Amino acid sequence: MGESPAGRTRVRSPLNVIPAKAGIQKAGVGRTLNVIPAKAGIQQTGVSRTLNVIPANAGIQKTWMELKQPFVYILASQRNGTLYTGVTSDLSKRIWEHKNDLIEGFTKKYGVHRLVYYEFHNDMATAITREKQIKKWRRAWKVELIEHDNPDWRDRWDELV
Repeated sequence: MGESPAGRTRVRSPLNVIPAKAGIQKAGVGRTLNVIPAKAGIQQTGVSRTLNVIPANAGIQKTWMELKQPFVYILASQRNGTLYTGVTSDLSKRIWEHKNDLIEGFTKKYGVHRLVYYEFHNDMATAITREKQIKKWRRAWKVELIEHDNPDWRDRWDELV
């Protein structure tokens, strides 16, 4: 593989391997693959067999929990205490808000701050549907869901930070 004047690497192999953390991958015209990490800017797709790679560290790096991803979560006031079910696209931020009573309403009024259960979803629509489903459940079903993965009702906040 040689280096072109524009700083692009010519690809001579039909198989190109890009690490999973390299960024968003967009296939272009003429068998071109551009790797665009978050905050790196828009990259133009060429028509030659050129591979444009911007290192993952070119953008802002975040852990998987810091990325905007839909979660359904259950908070408890204590073991077998008051329960609250919610949905968010930023779990660590939302739980921090609950713990610091920054959100007016049920969790602040009843002291519901212990994260006892959470689950990831691929899209917000699915997460909202699941939240509504869980909210309609009988309490015993919610307790069973919590105790399946968290029999001691420990605060799982420490897993996020």
